[in-house]
Amino acid sequence: MTDEPHLLTEEIDGILVASLNRPDKLNALSGETMALLEAALDRFRDTPELRVMLIRGNGRYFCSGADMRGGSPKASPRTASGIRENHRRGLHGMHRIYDEMEHVEKPIVCAIHSVCVGGGLELALSCDFRLAAKSAAFSFPEGLFGVLPASNGVSRLTRICGPHWARWLIMGNQKADADKALVMGLVHDVLPDEGFAEAALDFCRHLTRSDPEQMGAAKIAIEMAADLGPEMGRHVERMANSALMLNPAYLARIEEYVKGIGAKKD
Repeated sequence: MTDEPHLLTEEIDGILVASLNRPDKLNALSGETMALLEAALDRFRDTPELRVMLIRGNGRYFCSGADMRGGSPKASPRTASGIRENHRRGLHGMHRIYDEMEHVEKPIVCAIHSVCVGGGLELALSCDFRLAAKSAAFSFPEGLFGVLPASNGVSRLTRICGPHWARWLIMGNQKADADKALVMGLVHDVLPDEGFAEAALDFCRHLTRSDPEQMGAAKIAIEMAADLGPEMGRHVERMANSALMLNPAYLARIEEYVKGIGAKKD
């Protein structure tokens, strides 16, 4: 047993690092974990100096999923409609928190160093970038109990990897190692185990150098374009750039760039 918080946070070079911190429970997501994660997310969103959020795990698992033994603030519902409402509003606020992770106009990176299953995988799917160590592994064990992963598991996985691989993980009840996850499009990159934590931080440092207005607009535009046809998607691009190209930071960079070209010609 430990009295340490279930989530630890620290600020590093404009990055808010949030570390799942229940190594003795394989970082199972408790009510305390989710409350602290929501508080960290609010702090990240509302602090201009924080440019990137990094979520990682302490111990031998990244996350073993929801804490099945941690209890719930309400009794388990016994009707179909009650279960649906519990998924939407209960489960320690998972739906609300994961939605906010998707909506906040700053990049969130997930560094998965080991096993990532169930609710932990749903957490990772809600991030903008997923980096995996070579020893990472992914699965949705919910099928073993005859249910679906219902806090982003089906919807976000299908959106990211497509129905082909969603069937593999959810209907086929298959596991994916890091290399398989890269093929599926589940993760963006696979990195060596040695030095993984620092490599993830370096990627976050790279993101902090991007213009925050461009980053926010890109996050919204990409999400919208995923649901629209090519023509409407181009309208989204144009609309976003009509604001970005009036940004003083953009105008200053363009002026500097043009001056640089002129200097080279001279």
